[in-house]
Amino acid sequence: MADTGDKKPNANAKVKVKHGGGGGKKKEVKKETGLGLTKKKDENFGEWYSEVVVFGEMIEYYDISGCYILRPWTMAIWETMQAFFDAEIKKMKIKNCYFPLFVSPAVLEKEKDHIEGFAPEVAWVTKSGKSELEVPIAIRPTSETVMYPYYSKWIRGHRDLPLKLNQWCNVVRWEFSNPTPFIRSREFLWQEGHTAFATKEEAGKEVLEILELYRRIYEEYLAIPVVKGKKSENEKFAGGLYTTSVEAFVPNTGRGVQGATSHCLGQNFAKMFDITFENEKGEKAMIWQNSWAYSTRTIGVMVMVHGDDKGLVLPPKVASIQAIVIPVPFKDADTQAIFDACLKTVEELSEAGFRVEADLRDNYSPGWKYSHWELKGVPLRIEIGPKDMEKKQVRCVRRDNSAKVDIPVSDLVKEVKDMFDKIQQNLFDVAKQKRDASIQVAKTWDEFTVALSEKKLILAPWCDEQAVEEDVKARTKGEIGAAKSLCSPFDQPELPEGTLCFASGKPAKKWTYWGRSY
Repeated sequence: MADTGDKKPNANAKVKVKHGGGGGKKKEVKKETGLGLTKKKDENFGEWYSEVVVFGEMIEYYDISGCYILRPWTMAIWETMQAFFDAEIKKMKIKNCYFPLFVSPAVLEKEKDHIEGFAPEVAWVTKSGKSELEVPIAIRPTSETVMYPYYSKWIRGHRDLPLKLNQWCNVVRWEFSNPTPFIRSREFLWQEGHTAFATKEEAGKEVLEILELYRRIYEEYLAIPVVKGKKSENEKFAGGLYTTSVEAFVPNTGRGVQGATSHCLGQNFAKMFDITFENEKGEKAMIWQNSWAYSTRTIGVMVMVHGDDKGLVLPPKVASIQAIVIPVPFKDADTQAIFDACLKTVEELSEAGFRVEADLRDNYSPGWKYSHWELKGVPLRIEIGPKDMEKKQVRCVRRDNSAKVDIPVSDLVKEVKDMFDKIQQNLFDVAKQKRDASIQVAKTWDEFTVALSEKKLILAPWCDEQAVEEDVKARTKGEIGAAKSLCSPFDQPELPEGTLCFASGKPAKKWTYWGRSY
């Protein structure tokens, strides 16, 4: 794994404000050489990532390893995704609720496969003040066992179904190495949906509807291409029937990222927690359940995929500030008139529904401001100087490709909207082009190992046997982690008759994506 762990970057990106000897002299703005990033994405990805999320004011490191402060720049992105997803699930008649953070051991350990999957990550409260608790209390790693005893209580007959709940909350997963902001943290924010149905068909339909919403978050909001598919038996949710996921890929590290998951839990948890109902025939029946979640991991994937050597690159749909307006006064220019033009521009674009601010700070030069807002990933910079005012225009500079264009003030709203649409689409197109260029078909073990060493996203024919996947993991284990199946895409390429599994030589049953992952 690329080491993106808890190494705090040296935050020396400061600006010295030098005062002249006389009281009436102008402030001299002096840049330190440390302004901006010191690491390059292609040369040291892990340290580059750590710098980007700190200098871009996304997170701050906390004094407990693996825990991070999510700053407003991050929370604005999370809230945008939350607003979209929350509105969509409400259309599906899913209701929000909140369950406690704490879980009793008896309840947590009721579903054996489930707790075995999470046991190493469970954090326990063992003391109250200086007194040992008689029974330790777990902090939720996920909420199936927290919620389902009450589903058993609330569901009695077929009229109580479907029961469709979601909660926006935090979870804690403690035991892991290589903590990475957003990607692997001990506490993170997510939503988790937990639904119950009378039939397997209803549950299966919802699994795919939710997965499509996750695809839309990644592709339409974060401008990241993903593959929709099904997890292997080894990689599915512990205790579930089957797991579907959206899988992203980071070309720089050659690692897949499980972007979000939608699980059909089947009837396993219903059996454990005795969740039964009386059907329309008056017979006792077992419910079918789903659970599904996406987390703040989404934001880390966005930073990794789009960021560059200047810093963050934010898609307009999720950026806290979509455009920053910067005055560019020359010597002896009417500074107040330029400031007024900037404020008028902000007002006009804000009234049109865009998120726009002006940077009128007088102790920073325009050049320093350009670097600062590039580092923070603002999609569009709007510059206004004396010549722009004369020509009744503004200069727009795109963050994604540095393209500059002068637009008439009279067309401001229309042109800026068009530019945001183009930036959003271009970010997706470039990311897809890089992702697609990383996909390598491997039909033999030798082809597979070569592709793996070249950091590829590998598409290989597979016999779909658990023992073979375990063998692949064992044979590829090394310092940077073993390869595993990422997902079997729903959109399956043709599998010619007689195609053999790349790893076992047995008849192949499907195409599956493989690689190292976060």
